[in-house]
Amino acid sequence: MADISALSQLALQLLQQLISIQSFSKEEDRTADLIDQVLQQHGVKTHRKLNNIWAWNRHFDASKPTILLNSHHDTVKPNSGYTRDPYDAKIEDGKLYGLGSNDAGGCLVSLIAVFLHYYDQENLKYNFCLATTAEEEISGVNGLELIIPDLGELSFGIVGEPTLMDLAIAERGLMVLDCTAYGKAGHAAREEGENAIYKALADIEWFRNFKFPKESEVFGPIKMSVTIINAGSQHNVVPATCTFTVDVRVTDAYKNEEVLEIIRQHVNCEVKPRSIRLKPSSIDKNHPFVQAGVSLGRKTYGSPTTSDQSLLDISSIKIGPGDSARSHMADEFIYVDEIGQGIDLYIQMLSKIV
Repeated sequence: MADISALSQLALQLLQQLISIQSFSKEEDRTADLIDQVLQQHGVKTHRKLNNIWAWNRHFDASKPTILLNSHHDTVKPNSGYTRDPYDAKIEDGKLYGLGSNDAGGCLVSLIAVFLHYYDQENLKYNFCLATTAEEEISGVNGLELIIPDLGELSFGIVGEPTLMDLAIAERGLMVLDCTAYGKAGHAAREEGENAIYKALADIEWFRNFKFPKESEVFGPIKMSVTIINAGSQHNVVPATCTFTVDVRVTDAYKNEEVLEIIRQHVNCEVKPRSIRLKPSSIDKNHPFVQAGVSLGRKTYGSPTTSDQSLLDISSIKIGPGDSARSHMADEFIYVDEIGQGIDLYIQMLSKIV
């Protein structure tokens, strides 16, 4: 167990090393190597599958509940607006610059520091499982989702994403639906065929106006938006099919499967989800960890952005140093002080429950 200053220094040095290594989604092997090496240097027994590294605390006790500490080490590609070298982890005016510094490097190294803080401690009420994962930026299948079966039973999860250390107690899920209305082709000049566009219009109007019975305390109603429509081949042919796409932002009031079932009960078109993987997620506002954060002056809110939290079937919270508004921006940065403050706040909150 080290003091906050030593943990902050360790985290900062690790983040500078991570920034210097290119780690686009699916290309995170070298940052995985580094994380694995650093953990092992601190006596941690690590496990690896592809570019995911995970570990449990030294005194793991299967009879106790387990807290997941998770963040990702992949990055997006630098946008064209960069005026700096994205991999040059320089500190200027209290800011650490570099690709992935804010999203989600600061969160990742802070959670690694927190894990090391608790790693050797005995007689904790909870176990800790640290999972540093890949492919978050592309919602890939070879990141957190790949190793969830290996992590064992988890009580709740802390997902490190930049939230200014406020408590994102809920996150919207996402379903993209490809819908097809079927008619019958015919000549437009005669009373032939069944116009698939007209059939689709009735369903599109339903998507526009339907209100789901349950509303989220955090987000309010589910939002459905028809965003693409395609039909017809030429002006004088009644179209046999009309396809349209619906963007559905699911709240924590429903599971994706429930929303899909309700939609299918109400529309006549064929409805095919591209995926139901990106689930809404939440944690009870009365959960001890949330209450610990509130007692320290942290705000609660609902996050409109998706993260690896959407892959978890357990109660989870999104919280971390840095600011979501800086994610994916040119000349990305995190304030050095935010890392130390993040580690301190994580430990203060956890100390109230573990």
